[in-house]
Amino acid sequence: KSVLLLVGGLAVGYLSGPERFAPVAPLFVGLFQGLLVLFLLELGLVAARRLRDVRTAGPFLVGFAIAMPIVDGVIGASVGTVAGLSIGGATVLGVLAASASYIAAPAAVRLALPEANPSLYLTAVLGVTFPLNLAVGIPLIAEVARIVHGG
Repeated sequence: KSVLLLVGGLAVGYLSGPERFAPVAPLFVGLFQGLLVLFLLELGLVAARRLRDVRTAGPFLVGFAIAMPIVDGVIGASVGTVAGLSIGGATVLGVLAASASYIAAPAAVRLALPEANPSLYLTAVLGVTFPLNLAVGIPLIAEVARIVHGG
């Protein structure tokens, strides 16, 4: 259902054009950043309250939360370079591939696996993957893009 709504919304937006979007832009564009901040704060609070749950889930979850984004980022940067993107473009593609685990995955898991424990997947994503990507992932992906690019 959510994918159908997303695609339908994109189609309606495309068909209506910029001039018909302008009157409703303050609702959809102006409020978006504020709502995004509130959403991220709420996710951060959930993750902080449940950080110890990740330790009890075992080393596999922590290892997966560390390894998979790095693997995805390296693949993204490599594919971006092969597709002809600049070093910066390949880096951005790699970072987007690495960050998909904390942008789209929690919502996808919530929809696809409603019985899944949100304290585990939210905390692993926000408590392990996100800080790792900021500290190590982005510089590593940028270096991979530079190496694969031949520079």
